[in-house]
Amino acid sequence: MRRWARALWVCALSGCAISPTWSAVRDIADLSLEELGRLEVTSVSRRGEPLGAAPASIYVITAEAIRRSGASSLPEALRLAPNLQVARIDATQYAISARGFNNAIGNKLLVLIDGRTAYTPFFSGVFWDQQDVLLDDVERIEVISGPGATLWGANAVNGVINILTRSSADTQGTLVVAGAGTLERGLSLRHGVALGETGHLRVYGKTQRLKATETADGRSVPDANERHQAGLRADFALGTDTLTLQGDIYRTRAEHRGVLLGTELTPIRSSGANLLGRWTRRLEAGSDLRVQAYVDHMEREDALLYRPTVDLFDLELQHAITHGRHKLVWGGGYRWARDKLEPGLFFGFVPERQTLSWGNLFVQDDLALSETLDLTLGLKLEHNDFTGLEPLPNLRLAWRPLPQQMVWTALSRAVRAPARLDRDIRLPPTPPYIIAGGPDFRAEVANVFELGWRGQFGAGWSGSATAYVSDWDSLRSGQSPPNAQVQNMIEGQTCGLEAWAQWQVLPAWRLSGGFTTLHKRLHLKAGSTDPVGPSNLGDDPSFQWSLRSTHTPVDGQELEVSLRRVAHLPQAGVPAYTAFDARYGWRVRPDLELSIVGQNLFDATHAEFGDAPGRSEFERSIGVWLRWSL
Repeated sequence: MRRWARALWVCALSGCAISPTWSAVRDIADLSLEELGRLEVTSVSRRGEPLGAAPASIYVITAEAIRRSGASSLPEALRLAPNLQVARIDATQYAISARGFNNAIGNKLLVLIDGRTAYTPFFSGVFWDQQDVLLDDVERIEVISGPGATLWGANAVNGVINILTRSSADTQGTLVVAGAGTLERGLSLRHGVALGETGHLRVYGKTQRLKATETADGRSVPDANERHQAGLRADFALGTDTLTLQGDIYRTRAEHRGVLLGTELTPIRSSGANLLGRWTRRLEAGSDLRVQAYVDHMEREDALLYRPTVDLFDLELQHAITHGRHKLVWGGGYRWARDKLEPGLFFGFVPERQTLSWGNLFVQDDLALSETLDLTLGLKLEHNDFTGLEPLPNLRLAWRPLPQQMVWTALSRAVRAPARLDRDIRLPPTPPYIIAGGPDFRAEVANVFELGWRGQFGAGWSGSATAYVSDWDSLRSGQSPPNAQVQNMIEGQTCGLEAWAQWQVLPAWRLSGGFTTLHKRLHLKAGSTDPVGPSNLGDDPSFQWSLRSTHTPVDGQELEVSLRRVAHLPQAGVPAYTAFDARYGWRVRPDLELSIVGQNLFDATHAEFGDAPGRSEFERSIGVWLRWSL
């Protein structure tokens, strides 16, 4: 297997010296470098703008890149973004962050799925084992590293992941995707139909089963999991109006975990449903008005930690105006959440039930100072029930010295607002408490300076580079037990560099790569008795890099290989590792595609996150997938 994987790598780097047909050239990467620069993104300014003109550290994962990678889950697809740190914890759980503070909670990274916020309000983080989409429906994933709080609010501190799916008009007909391998198997079905002359509908269902992982000494980890999900999306075009209605329902179940301290650790189960509606009206001169609302329900049963039930309602209005040299976007929103957090073996919340609300108003103006110089000024005022009003300003300046070159800089303030995990948590769930939430816990604050470049050289090269410095205050800390409370007694700085580039070597062969560095200087404030200190805030590599080769040797065949290197994690002592993945795709017929996907082909096993000896190791795997379009 190792010799086979190395042969694939040599073949890809050599270009295989085969002249492709024109259809193979167009299939190589979905978009040329010029088209990538013109790709419309919405996450930077809440309105469509070319990627090449967006003054932020943003990377776009295209639908074609996801398909060619062979990724079978949303977190695995996010590995394609060089400005993200993606570490797998076990069969279903991931630690995902940008610019540090990586942990299983991920409370400084905002995740959106078609405008719906995916983080869980009682701990301001993401249950990645509960987040999924049909990857064949994804249009693109916009990944911003750096603060986006002015437009997206609290928790958009270190980055924003905006997952956008295709209109139902673009997913007509029937699609069947099925696969099996050494570590997983899955089946997805999707069907799209027209609704009269103005509307389209798609429905989908998918199921996935994941094999349990093992520790370094060969012991099985009780994390085998099965997931079932279904949903729909309907889009209507009514003159200058568009209307979207979409929803999902899911259920997951892990395996039984045995007995601990006389308590039966029943399988982790989760379920949920969401429904979103969005109305948009196109106005004159490129302006538009949008109203969006959604409801979200989530239940999770974890006998070891806690058993949350959360109901959430969100309403948002946005108005984009173009007037002369000004591109103005303003709006506001209201979010309401009700939860019930039943205790588990280790943790409880006091009070057990709580209702919280958040409100915000925002405005941002993109002003063209000249043909080559743009100024962006923005401010969001966000109110939460714990700390009241939080101002979230943003200042950006973009200069284009040449038509395909841009230099930009930004100053931003972002906060991670308190959650019930900070204020109301108790360990153990009954008195006397060893650790308790801090009644005076306030927002974690980041003041961030960024300097970036994005450009293209001719038709063959494009790239992006960003340097940043983040000044942190009031970061989460603890006290020495007993009677320890959660506090805000850590401060300091983080800084780093992130860059990526693409090279169109031949019409049918593209190379891409990226790297990030991270340096942290965090310390306890005077008077703190925290016995752990900044090491409890996350476990981050000092650097990581990746290389990817995308090649179409002949018409109807694809070869994708990737190599990534991640430095060691200092807190848990996870060794550095190098992973080599490959995918070979063969379009047997115009409507049928066969793929062979290999992961960790050069490495028998490696860990990515967590403490030894109980952490999961991830072994070499092979899978075969069929994609059938009707």
